[in-house]
Amino acid sequence: MGRAELIELLKIPQDREKYLFELSAKTRKDSVGDVVYLRGLIELGNFCQKNCLYCGIRRDNTKAVRYTLTDEQVIMAAQFAYDNSYGSIAIQSGELESEQNSDRISRLIEKIKILSKGELGITLSLGEQSFETYKSWRDAGADRYLLRIETSNKDLFNKIHPNDPLHSFERRVNSLSMLKELGYQVGTGIMIGLPGQTVESMADDLLFFKNIDIDMCGMGPYLNHSDAILGESDMSEQERFSLTLRMIAILRIMMPKINIAATTALQAIDPLGRELALKVGANVIMPNITPTTVRANYKLYENKPVSEDCLDIQEKTLFDRIHGAGFEIGFDVQGNSIHYNERN
Repeated sequence: MGRAELIELLKIPQDREKYLFELSAKTRKDSVGDVVYLRGLIELGNFCQKNCLYCGIRRDNTKAVRYTLTDEQVIMAAQFAYDNSYGSIAIQSGELESEQNSDRISRLIEKIKILSKGELGITLSLGEQSFETYKSWRDAGADRYLLRIETSNKDLFNKIHPNDPLHSFERRVNSLSMLKELGYQVGTGIMIGLPGQTVESMADDLLFFKNIDIDMCGMGPYLNHSDAILGESDMSEQERFSLTLRMIAILRIMMPKINIAATTALQAIDPLGRELALKVGANVIMPNITPTTVRANYKLYENKPVSEDCLDIQEKTLFDRIHGAGFEIGFDVQGNSIHYNERN
């Protein structure tokens, strides 16, 4: 699809989008099936050296209640995922660049691979790092890396980040190239509804994903945080929600065999947001298995859905909803990107 066609699809009247969703659902079924893969999400900590203007855990937010999980807590969460047949976990944190942090992540990866006999897939989402750090984590056993571009429009990227070398568009793009060079399954994504964002720039984002040949994607609506600087979106919540579903649907048609996540941010607008994302083309869910005592502190945006129920209850509720939406759950499989497997 060309840029003009993508813009037209993003702008279609609401009474016609059902045809887009029917096509994307058929594409998903034909390409990756009706199986939903699990990524047990471990939010390692909310200390961050970055100061991104849209983020609730940005460095200069003095109101954020900071925490870092202990190694034991991380291993216990990974053990829960393994014991409950998740197939994969995802470790996410604020961005920290140091030899101490790099070594710690490597040790955790190695321990998780040992406890799971190499069976648990490991996705990392730890921001921009050096080539050497990315390589050490890959060598330790990490399988995938998610680094969201947030927007592929350089001018808009610069508007939502401080103007300093630590927040460089070029470095973000170069990091994605390094990850690909090292053999990771590479994922990226954007926020939808950023102040100043246009449908035309979102079409360019889709072409960016295609051009760099990603293996997985996570997109969600932009949600403001009261302690962030960027401010409110120009779009209503419903507009952002609808555009996110359209972006997922179009990307599924464009890149039929990649993995696409149904993000929690959708659920912050609509309780059934993740299920609706699955129906239009997503095939990955990331149940939060972070200890409940700190989960509310990993607050990138307002109204983040946070359950205080025990993991067993949360799990049953989520699985019932996935089954109720008409999907199977891919237990005991890593759920690697078919696109990645075929390319390699």
